[in-house]
Amino acid sequence: MGTSKVMGSMAEAVRDIQDGAVLIVGGFGLCGIPEHLIAALKEQGTKDLTVVSNNCGVDDWGLGLLLANRQIKKMVSSYVGENKTFEKQFLSGELEVELVPQGSLAERIRAGGAGIPGFYTATGVGTPVAEGKEHKTFDGRTYLLERAIVGDFALVKAWKADPMGNLVFRKTSRNFNPMAAAAGKITIAEAEEIVGVGELDPDEIHTPGIYVQRVVQGGSYEKRIERLTVRSV
Repeated sequence: MGTSKVMGSMAEAVRDIQDGAVLIVGGFGLCGIPEHLIAALKEQGTKDLTVVSNNCGVDDWGLGLLLANRQIKKMVSSYVGENKTFEKQFLSGELEVELVPQGSLAERIRAGGAGIPGFYTATGVGTPVAEGKEHKTFDGRTYLLERAIVGDFALVKAWKADPMGNLVFRKTSRNFNPMAAAAGKITIAEAEEIVGVGELDPDEIHTPGIYVQRVVQGGSYEKRIERLTVRSV
């Protein structure tokens, strides 16, 4: 049996994330985000980060906390419409943004985890997404080359983990987390519950521990609703 990967605290888990690092962060909206690791990174003050994530949270939660603290230099995202701070920093030129179609973003991260340097896709051909990218024709159709993404670190949030780093995600909170976990050179997972070795059913493990270098116990989770919409009475 290998050495336990469990860390003593969130602060300890993120301590070696340096200024200028590339982070891949799991989550979709506010669902399945590693909120405690993000908060620890805010406290640490690491800056000039390039963050790869589906979106950037909201103004006062998730990655929006790092943005408001001016710790993010560049965002690689699919959707950025819920964050006024993001809008202000982008329009002022303070924040660099690379918008990526969501399927292409997912595949770029997946390819990074699989050791595939790039792939061709028809998504984005003829749009600003294609500018500066290699084009190639297959069977009469034009495709563009998308490069894989590998992070210096990946931050993910699991439902359950064991000390060996095996992870189980719960329902839709799985989202980008398994791909992010595979694509980080160092992957840090926070979990709602850490169970003993052998307690996770092998058939239910979504991310094997080989992809995960650190595990840390999360505290309570707010599980916010990103945008509450109710029917008028």
